[in-house]
Amino acid sequence: MKLSQKQALFENEVLTRFDLFKSLFLTLPFQRVKHTGTILPFFATHCEEGVSKKQTPEDIIDSFFDQYKQYVQEEDQVGLLFRIVQYIERQVVLFDAIEDSAFKSVGKADQTQGLNSLFKLANSDENLKKQIVEKLKDFSVRLVLTAHPTQFYPGPVLAIINDLIEAIKSNDISNIHLLLQQLGKTPFIKKQKPTPVDEAVSLAWYLENVFYKVTSSIQSKIDEELEVPAEEVKQLIELGFWPGGDRDGNPNVTVESTKKVAAMLRTILFRCYYRDFRNVKRRITFSGIEGYLEELQHLLYNNSFNPIENPVDETAKIIENLKAIKEVINTQHNGLFVELVEDLIRKVNTFGCYFTTLDIRQDSSILRKTTAYLVTKYGAELNLKLEDINGTEEAKQKAFTFTEAVLDFDDQADPLVQDTIGVIRLLKEVQKSGSERAAQRFIISNCQQASDILGLKQLFLWGGWKKDALTIDFVPLFETVDDLSRAATVMRTLYTNKDYAKHLKRRGNKQTIMLGFSDSTKDGGYLMANWSIYRAKVELTALAREFDVDLVFFDGRGGPPARGGGKTQRFYASMGSEIENKHIQLTIQGQTISSQYGSFDSAKYNIEQLLHAGLMADVKQKIGDTLTDKQKQIIDDMASESHAKFLALRNHPLFLKYLESVSPLKSLASINISSRPVKRNSDKDLRLEDLRAISFVTSWSQLKQNIPGFFGVGTALQWAEENNLWSYVRNLYQNSGFFNTLIDNCMMSMTKSNFNITAYMKDDETFGEFWTILHDEYEKTKAYLLKLSGADVLMQNYPVERSSILEREKIILPLLIIQHYAIRKLKSAVLPAEKEDVYRKLIGRTLYGVVNAGRNLA
Repeated sequence: MKLSQKQALFENEVLTRFDLFKSLFLTLPFQRVKHTGTILPFFATHCEEGVSKKQTPEDIIDSFFDQYKQYVQEEDQVGLLFRIVQYIERQVVLFDAIEDSAFKSVGKADQTQGLNSLFKLANSDENLKKQIVEKLKDFSVRLVLTAHPTQFYPGPVLAIINDLIEAIKSNDISNIHLLLQQLGKTPFIKKQKPTPVDEAVSLAWYLENVFYKVTSSIQSKIDEELEVPAEEVKQLIELGFWPGGDRDGNPNVTVESTKKVAAMLRTILFRCYYRDFRNVKRRITFSGIEGYLEELQHLLYNNSFNPIENPVDETAKIIENLKAIKEVINTQHNGLFVELVEDLIRKVNTFGCYFTTLDIRQDSSILRKTTAYLVTKYGAELNLKLEDINGTEEAKQKAFTFTEAVLDFDDQADPLVQDTIGVIRLLKEVQKSGSERAAQRFIISNCQQASDILGLKQLFLWGGWKKDALTIDFVPLFETVDDLSRAATVMRTLYTNKDYAKHLKRRGNKQTIMLGFSDSTKDGGYLMANWSIYRAKVELTALAREFDVDLVFFDGRGGPPARGGGKTQRFYASMGSEIENKHIQLTIQGQTISSQYGSFDSAKYNIEQLLHAGLMADVKQKIGDTLTDKQKQIIDDMASESHAKFLALRNHPLFLKYLESVSPLKSLASINISSRPVKRNSDKDLRLEDLRAISFVTSWSQLKQNIPGFFGVGTALQWAEENNLWSYVRNLYQNSGFFNTLIDNCMMSMTKSNFNITAYMKDDETFGEFWTILHDEYEKTKAYLLKLSGADVLMQNYPVERSSILEREKIILPLLIIQHYAIRKLKSAVLPAEKEDVYRKLIGRTLYGVVNAGRNLA
C-alpha cells in the first residue's frame, strides 16, 4: 500500500469518522454538554484566528466573551472555560478510540516490519532460519512499566476507551452513544494524590487486559512458525515493574508499599490463571485427569482469593500438573482441546508466580547515607571508620571487604535509611514466594563511581544475605553526560574487582547497565544526549567483550523523543556490530503505555516490532549501521556544537525563570497525577539539577516549544555545512539507521511545536529576547532538517503520523489558550485566595487534556 493510499485511508477511517462521531456529543441528554458542544467550534475557530494574528491569550479570550454578552461575570466566563476543557478531554478520548479502532486497517507508515516478514524470510532461507532459531534461544525483550506521572487516564476511562474501540470497529452506534453518555458522567481527575499502590493498581489493568494475552499469542506464533521447542526458548518477552519499587526521589514509596505491590502482582496473576483454568476445566471433562484438575483448582483458587502472608513459589507444581494433563489428553483423548492446556503452560512459563519482575531503585546518595549510618552505629564490630568510606575512591573500594552480618537500625535513623535496610530484607521474602524472577534487580540512580555498586553489595551482605546465595543483580544507572563519559571506567573497575567478578560469575556473567535518556537530554541537549549514550554503548560493549561479560543494556526511555521515545524500534534495528543487542530492555512510561500498549492490536504490533528489530539487527545487519571513524568524528563534533548551544541556553539567567513564569511548571506539583514529587529535594528552592526530566520536558511541551527535542540541532547542522561536511551528513541520514532515526525523531518533536501560540512573547519586556533565541533556533533547525531530508514539510515521509499529530494539535489548541490565559491571570494581579485556586485548577485540568492528546509529550 502506497503512503498516499494510507493517508487517504487514515482520513476516511479516522478523521471523517471523528467528525461524524463527535457530533454524537450534541445528542447526549445533558443540557450543559449540548450548549458547550454548540459553542466550542466558534471558540476553537476564534482561538485559531487569534493565534494567527499573534494575539495574547487575554486578547483572544476577552474578545470572544465580548461577542457573548451572557458571559459578563468572571464566574460565568470561568465556568464556561471549565466546561470547554471537560468537553475537549472527552473529544480526545473519542479520537484515541477511533484511531486505535482503525489500527489494523491504517497500520503504520513506518513499516520496520513485524514477525510475519521475519517468518517469510526464514521460511525462504533455511540458513537464516537456523540463525534466527539459534538467536531465539538467548534473546529477550523486556518492557518495564514505570510509575512516572504522565498517565492521566484513570482506570474507568481506560475501560471506556477499550469498549469504545470495539464498538467503533463494529459500527455499533447505539453502544457508542451509551459509552459517550458514560464518558460524560465519568470523572477524569482524582480528588487525592495517588499512592504508589494506587499507581500499581492502575498499571495492573494493562497486565491483566493486554500483556497477559499478547505475550502468549506472540510466543505461540513463534513456536508454530519456526518450530522451536518451547523448552529451548528462554523467556522471550519479559515484563518489569517500577510502581512500588522505584523509591528514587519518592519518599512515599516505603517497605510496606513495596510489600503490598509485590503481593498484588502475585494475586492478579493467579486470578488470570484461574480464569483460564476454568475454561480448561469446562472443556476437558475426560477421565484420567480428575486428580490433576482438583489439585490445580485448590492451588489456583487459594492463591487468587485466599492469599497467605508468606506464600511459596508454586510454578513447578502448576507446570507439573498441566504437563500431566497434556500427556493424558494426547495419549488417551486424541489431543482434544490440548491447545487450551498448552496456552496455559506457555503463560505459566512466561510469568511464573509474579506478573512482572519488581525492580528496586534508589539514588546513590541515599545508599551512601545508609552505609555511613551503619558504619557509625556498628563501626567497632565491623572494624570500619567513617573516614574509611568517605575518603578517596580507591580507599572506599578497599573499605568494602564484603563481610556478612545482620545489622539493624533504630527509630532515630533517617526514614530513607530505614527504608533501604528494610527493602533489602524484604527482597529475600519476595524471592521465596516467586523465585528470583519476582524481584532480582537493584538499580543505582546517579551512579558515579564503582564504590556506589560495591557499597550496595556490602549493604546486602550486612542485611542478612550470603555471598554464595546473593541472587541480586546490581544495575548502575548512568544518566548525565559526564556520568556517561565515565561509565566504561566505572565498569572496568568492577570487572577487575575480584569479589565483584565472583558475584558476576554466580549470576551467569550477565551484567545489566541502565542508561538514562531523560536526564542526559536535560543535561546536554537532544543531540549530545543521544550521541553520549550511543558512544557509551560502544565503549561498554567493547569492554564487556574484553572480559567475556554478557552485557544487557536497559534503556530508560520516556514517551517523547526528548526522553528517548519516538521511533524506538528503529533505534534497536540500527545499532550496528559495535553495540551489544542480544537483549532489548526499555522503560515504557505514561501515555506511551496507553497509546502503544493500550489494546491487544497495538501492543502486539509494537512488541513484534521490537522483537523483529533485535533479531534482524544481529542476523542481517545493514552495512551503514556500523559507523566509520570518520562518521563518528563528524557526529562527535556536531554534538559538541549542539551541546555548547544548549549549555548557553541553560546558563542564560532567564532560563529557569522563563519556565517558572510562562509554563505550568509550578502547577505540576499541585495536581493529583502522581505519588512522586515534581523535583528531588522537594523542600528546597527549585534548582535545574533537582527538577525531574519529566517535569522539565512536560513544561516545554505545554508551551508548544519542545526545546529538549531539537534545540542545538540546527546549529550543529549549520556548523557541518559551513565546514564543508554537508555531503557526509547527508550520507549519514541516508545510510545510518541511528542518525536517520535521530533526525526523524527530532522532526516529530518539532511537528508538535507551535511557536505562533506564544508569538506575542517576542515583544515581552522581560522575556522577549529569550523567546527570540528559542524561536530562531527552531526556525534554523526546521530549515536544515527540510534541506537534509529533501522534504517540503516536517515528517513528510510519515504522512499518517503527521496527520494524526496535526489533528490532535488542532483539538487541544483551545486548551492551550485557556491554560496560558490562566497562567497570565495569576501573574498579572494579586487575586483573592479563592480566585487564585480556581485559576490553578483550570491550569491543572488543561494539563490532563494536552498530555493525553499528545500521547508521547511527557
